[in-house]
Amino acid sequence: MGAKYIMCLDDEPMILRSLKGQLRRNFGNSYLYEFAESPNEAWELINELKEDEFEILLIVSDWLMPEMRGDEFLIKVHKKFPGIVKIMLTGQADLEAIKRAEDEANLYRCINKPWSEQELVQTIEEGLKMLND
Repeated sequence: MGAKYIMCLDDEPMILRSLKGQLRRNFGNSYLYEFAESPNEAWELINELKEDEFEILLIVSDWLMPEMRGDEFLIKVHKKFPGIVKIMLTGQADLEAIKRAEDEANLYRCINKPWSEQELVQTIEEGLKMLND
């Protein structure tokens, strides 16, 4: 199996830049990173990486996006790639959406915006640790 990826999906470029900085600062070259501004772009990246036999370990997805909600996207991902750890990042998700993502996408955790770098890093570390247990 090839390189191991962490993917982030958010329709706000500023959020993606923040996530990119925090991931690189805390995980360095331990993983490769992909960033997408729409669920369609993320879905294409996931399929390309999987075709090339790269492993996507974890996805951090926004909830409120124009073309598809984060819970819907993560459910779609889970149906095809159930082994990916899924984290939702949101300032506005309703409890129903979070529950649906937990039940249908095996959502690992939901982090509220604004988040702390420490909370994000700890959540990712714990999620990745689950893959090795």
